[in-house]
Amino acid sequence: MYIIYALIGFGLLIIVHELGHFIMAKVNGIKVEEFSIGMGPKILSTQGKETKYSLGLFPIGGYVKMLGEEEEVQDERSFSSKSPLRRISVIVAGAAMNFLFAILMYTIILNKFGYALPVVDSVVENSPAMEAGLQEGDKFLKVDGNKIYTSEDIQFAIGMAKDNSVDFLIERNGEKYEYTITPELVKDGNSERYMIGFGFKYINSPNIFDSFKHSFNKTISAVNQTFTGIKMMVTGKLNLKTDVGGPVSIIRMSSAAAESGIWNLVYFLAYISINLAVMNMMPFPALDGGWTVILLIELITRRKVPEKVVAAINYFGIMFLFGVMILVTIKDILFPISL
Repeated sequence: MYIIYALIGFGLLIIVHELGHFIMAKVNGIKVEEFSIGMGPKILSTQGKETKYSLGLFPIGGYVKMLGEEEEVQDERSFSSKSPLRRISVIVAGAAMNFLFAILMYTIILNKFGYALPVVDSVVENSPAMEAGLQEGDKFLKVDGNKIYTSEDIQFAIGMAKDNSVDFLIERNGEKYEYTITPELVKDGNSERYMIGFGFKYINSPNIFDSFKHSFNKTISAVNQTFTGIKMMVTGKLNLKTDVGGPVSIIRMSSAAAESGIWNLVYFLAYISINLAVMNMMPFPALDGGWTVILLIELITRRKVPEKVVAAINYFGIMFLFGVMILVTIKDILFPISL
């Protein structure tokens, strides 16, 4: 059942994303020929007034097929007939909906359970934090030169640093201080993690406005973490066997989150929604980000990029992405990420 919950949750993220494209296509007067959730053979299909609604066998994606999306069509309701700005609005709407979904989910969760501030509430005796001189009330401003938005930024930096030192900029009574602290590995039962030995100040019962405001900070934090992960993967600082996963890993992690409670699953899906939005807007062929780059070129030059060029770019992009998907899936099966 937990796997089913995970699949439903992942399918929800796809629906949210494709719904963004669908809504903006309708807003811009573009005819949507098909709205599909899932890929591969069709399980269910029904024809609406002008749009065919489908459910694919494999819950690993979805699509909105618009008139004139793949070729130029002389029709005022075609995608190809709209201005570059209108087409860009349709393309980026998918990622925008993923961000809105995450913000909404974070707001609900934070309002219900509260959240930690990047402020020291207590310091553990004989810990690296105490030895360095951290005190109660210290507010973290930066970690390794990067601005801090949430307590997760600090936890992420400590976890990524492992045995290496971490630089902190903190504010105390209006004055700023710099600290360099090396985390220590702490074992707790069967698990272990790197820590420096302090607790965060916690807001137990925030109002809905503060929860909504902090949800934006969490979203920015998740975006930064995603870019950091991509940078580390490109530079070889991540272990591809143990630190990188694909759809199989996402379903496994979603299932584990569901098993520990529905709210943990919702929290995890909000984080994954942000990851999907960021990855989808990368300027790579066949992704929404790649489409946006092509349309920006048209907007700046006021000339359409030749259809054959666009088709070739997207074809090779899709082939590359499918190849990566297959390799990552095989890796997930042979070398699963430890949960």
